[in-house]
Amino acid sequence: MAASDVSAIPAVRAFLFDLQRDIARNNSCIMDGRDIGTVVLPDAQVKIFLTASPEIRAKRRYDELIAKGSSVEFKDVLDDLIKRDYNDSHREVAPLRPAEDGVILDTSGLTLDEAIASAVRIIKEKTA
Repeated sequence: MAASDVSAIPAVRAFLFDLQRDIARNNSCIMDGRDIGTVVLPDAQVKIFLTASPEIRAKRRYDELIAKGSSVEFKDVLDDLIKRDYNDSHREVAPLRPAEDGVILDTSGLTLDEAIASAVRIIKEKTA
């Protein structure tokens, strides 16, 4: 939630926008973020909109937090995720949405290795 709140501040967005574009201009890179393919790098060669159902994403985050020793409730993690998705997809500047020319990769039923293999396949197809 903090990342979503901070990224809504115009001065922070402007700073990160310039920084991210500079990184991509000077390096071959893979960049992750909720507006990379639509706002930051709209001309990127490969755009993947990585997604999964809210319940699956919340379970993954919940398991990660538990493994780190956090005391959290699954319902709270799910509620936070749904709120962040809503806020990010309804913000006025750079709302969360897939790029029109991007590939949507739903990882709901995939293991981590399968998701990585799917992303690599998409990258190879787009860069061949």
